[in-house]
Amino acid sequence: MMFEVLGTGALTVLCDLGRRGFAALGVSGSGAMDRGAYRLGQRLVGQNYRVAALEVTLGGLALRSTGRAWLALTGADAKATVDGRAVGHGAPFEIHPGQELVLGVPDRGLRTYLSVRGGFDVRPVLRSRSTDVLSGLGPEPLRSGQVLRVGSAYGDWEFAPIWFAPTAFPLGPGPIELAVVPGPRDEWFDGGLAGLLTAAWVVSAQSNRVGVRLVGPVVERRSGLGELASEPMVRGSVQIPPDGQPVVFGADHPVTGGYPVIGVLTPTASDRIAQARPGDEIRFVTRA
Repeated sequence: MMFEVLGTGALTVLCDLGRRGFAALGVSGSGAMDRGAYRLGQRLVGQNYRVAALEVTLGGLALRSTGRAWLALTGADAKATVDGRAVGHGAPFEIHPGQELVLGVPDRGLRTYLSVRGGFDVRPVLRSRSTDVLSGLGPEPLRSGQVLRVGSAYGDWEFAPIWFAPTAFPLGPGPIELAVVPGPRDEWFDGGLAGLLTAAWVVSAQSNRVGVRLVGPVVERRSGLGELASEPMVRGSVQIPPDGQPVVFGADHPVTGGYPVIGVLTPTASDRIAQARPGDEIRFVTRA
């Protein structure tokens, strides 16, 4: 069972839940940007969370099947069709030999996840099949003409913890709210988290899987603190560079950084910002 890649859209990568336990070697966790959407996809096709899915940015993926398979689409609703016929989002569907699956551009949200019963069969690197765009580890981003094999060992369904609940779509009107807790260096800023909480932020077009850059009022450091030595970083860290514009670390973030971290997103909020598009408005909140 295989899929021929006919089109990839802006960026399509392979993902699972990432490379855990290798930060001491300088290797980021990587994995799906929206872990809740990835987990939901695996649940819909009845398998565990150790297999690879596709993460599609802004739609545009096109695949031709050589066999029969069960698939599911989660995350941003990309208005998918099979041989021109619309297929459901957030529910399993079947594809047959020779049929073509095409994903449109989602109206809201950024990343769509395609899960297949059996998982996409690519060689794991450091126990993960995820593409890491920063380090280059794992499989390369998809390209047209490539052939993707489907595995046969898919295991049993596993329970998804509540803190990895899937992102709800469609996103409602107005700002996207992200829950944040104080970071290890919030005292470097007057009022701590206040500089984040009282402002509206806009997602920059310079964002990617490494980090989501925000544009808004300058977050000023306290004077006389000097420079910070590099220290460990985690996904969801809200780092403030010298220009005062926050950067929220994503799945492929570097494992260390030298700018102070004013706050850290909750796991659910880290999934939610993965669906924020350039131009979307962000607001930070302190409630869970």
